[in-house]
Amino acid sequence: MNPEKMKTQCSEVSAIMKALAHPERLMLMCHMGEGEKNVSELLGLCDISQSQLSQFLNRMHREGILKVRREGNFVFYSISDKKVLRLIQSMQKIFCN
Repeated sequence: MNPEKMKTQCSEVSAIMKALAHPERLMLMCHMGEGEKNVSELLGLCDISQSQLSQFLNRMHREGILKVRREGNFVFYSISDKKVLRLIQSMQKIFCN
């Protein structure tokens, strides 16, 4: 592999890993690995405050890890990149079985 391309890819992966490197953010991503979730669903699945949840979701959305869909009064979040989804699913297979 081209060293310059490898450097770029390592930077991208590092940014993703930093975004996931918090237990609650990782938990959120694991739940969203099962499919799109709204804020209420995520609050019910995770033991964090609404304020914390909002901060985590906003950060991951700004970093391009999550995509947002609005439907009426509801906001739905899902993993935006198939590579990130595969990463989450791989980690679940390795560590959660």
